[in-house]
Amino acid sequence: MLRATLTLLAGGALAQLLPLLLGPWITRLYSPIEFGHFSLVWTVATNVAVVGCARYEFALPLEKDSHAASRLMALCLRVLVAVTLASALIGWAWATWQDLDLALWLGLAVLAGALAQAMTLWATRASAFKALAAARLLQYGGAALLQVLMGLAAFGAVGLLLGPVIASLAAALWLATVARPVDGWRAVWQQDRTGLRAMALRHKDFPLLNTPHAFAGALQDSLALLLLSYWAGDAAAGYWALAMRYLKAPAGLVGGALSQTLYPRLVAARSPAEAVRLVRQAMAALAAFAVPLAAVLTIWGPKLFAWAFGERWQDAGELARALAPYVAVHFIASPLSVTTMAWQAQGWALRLALVGQAAFVLGIGLGLLRGGLIGAAWGVSATMALYFAYYFWALAHWKHKDGLFAT
Repeated sequence: MLRATLTLLAGGALAQLLPLLLGPWITRLYSPIEFGHFSLVWTVATNVAVVGCARYEFALPLEKDSHAASRLMALCLRVLVAVTLASALIGWAWATWQDLDLALWLGLAVLAGALAQAMTLWATRASAFKALAAARLLQYGGAALLQVLMGLAAFGAVGLLLGPVIASLAAALWLATVARPVDGWRAVWQQDRTGLRAMALRHKDFPLLNTPHAFAGALQDSLALLLLSYWAGDAAAGYWALAMRYLKAPAGLVGGALSQTLYPRLVAARSPAEAVRLVRQAMAALAAFAVPLAAVLTIWGPKLFAWAFGERWQDAGELARALAPYVAVHFIASPLSVTTMAWQAQGWALRLALVGQAAFVLGIGLGLLRGGLIGAAWGVSATMALYFAYYFWALAHWKHKDGLFAT
């Protein structure tokens, strides 16, 4: 697991290096308002893309038979087509209602994000870790590079959106060529409906339990931006989006690499004790990174953001300071989300996640009322620190009962 994680981490580090290096240039090419518009549409697209395949793609590593895995991938792609068409209609209605032309790209953005996620799980099943590392570099590094090029060409907020869309589609195509099905991709599209229906029923817990969980998890970011945009304006949403984008980057880098290797290890664990030990080790390693990260943000956050992104982004640095506790606990929790899927405890995870989403939105709402934008950040840090403290305790003390993992 360590070798696989380091392979993915190396690719992810290179993938994050370009956005970090190009970030100061990007913030000087686009205004906070353009960032606000882009972040609103992209966050909604990401929210939908998370469930673009009804979470069936997360069952791919569980399928040992190659032909069965191809049927499951066929099911994922058919669901994605329907979700993409629905998203395009929603985007058109949104653009018409709020006079936001950027929303017309919603369907394509959903397709790009969901397809990249599905192909990542497909390649994970094949243990194609080097290809996954290259795909991460293409997806995240390519997105930042395209945003710079389109910013120089004065594309405006459209350039911010098309960068990650094109890069995600390219990464998905790369993984599709590397990890080919046993009978080729054409055979995947020719699966019969009976087989697809049987596969859907076999993994029904993923759409029934994990889809609401994942959608609710992503929904909190969409609601946050909507609240901030309504309460404090588009520029405030831009500050929040920039702060979250860079503060969550380490969690995306380390969490993505670790979760892709932790998931199959948990599935193959020989005993409950071994599985819990793996989770505790992951928590300890993640905490060793999270605590220093939070300390740096608390002490130097505003100065770092003003120096890196320009004086007009100093308010984003103040947000970073207030969000430091939340960033730390989120960093630890991010890769652990696969644990409850491996332990078949998705019902428990869904119930707890709904509490977490309510706490997140409550923290923002109370914070906005009492302290404006910075108050919202402190509110999120306070409520989410309490929520994740219970989450970590529950995973670290998981018990085995009647052949299933249960608290």
